[in-house]
Amino acid sequence: MLAGAGAAIGGLALSHAVASGPAGGALAAAPALPPLVVRQPQPHDIVDDPVAICGVGTGFEGVFGARVRDGNGRQLASVTIRAGGTGMWGNYQATLPLGAVPATAQGTVEVFGFSGQDGSDVGTVRVPIVFGRALIDPYHGFGQHTVARGETLSSIARLHYGVATNVERRRLYEANRHQLSSPDAIYPGQVLRIPQ
Repeated sequence: MLAGAGAAIGGLALSHAVASGPAGGALAAAPALPPLVVRQPQPHDIVDDPVAICGVGTGFEGVFGARVRDGNGRQLASVTIRAGGTGMWGNYQATLPLGAVPATAQGTVEVFGFSGQDGSDVGTVRVPIVFGRALIDPYHGFGQHTVARGETLSSIARLHYGVATNVERRRLYEANRHQLSSPDAIYPGQVLRIPQ
C-alpha cells in the first residue's frame, strides 16, 4: 500500500509516496534539490543597497560564498555563508553592502560552493539583477506602468518624471532591459517598471 503526501519548496510543488504494508512497494522520491538555490533576488529584480539574498544551500563543511558583480564583471561585495553541511541543506540569508553607486545598472548575484580539493568555486548560480541606485539615487522602489497605444519611453518618462531627457529614458530602458530589445521597442499592454 502506498500513502501519498505533498509539500512545496520555493514555489515548486513536490509530492512523494511512502511504501508501507507487507507487500512493500516502490518508493517515489521528490525531485532532488541542486546544492545551491537562490530564492531572492529573482532574475532581473531591481535590488537595493545592501543587496539582500536568501535561499537554500549545502556546501563542503557547510560553507559557501556569495558575491555581487557589476555589468563589467567587477566584484562589488562578497560574503561567506554558513548553512547546511555536506549532504544537508539549510536556509541562508545575507546582505551585501555595495558601498557606492555601481558603475552599471545591470549586474549579477553569484552564489557558489568551494571545492573540497583546492578551494576553487564550484556550482556557481548566477542571477542577473538591476541596481536600483544606478537607476536613481536614492532608490525607493518602483511603480508600474501599462503601455498604451502610441506611447514611447519619452512620453512615459515625461508622465512619471516630468521631463524626458536621455537620463530618464535610459533609466526606464535599464529598469526594463530584460523585456525590451531596444528603447524604441515597446508595445501596448506591456507592463514597465518605473524606478522611484
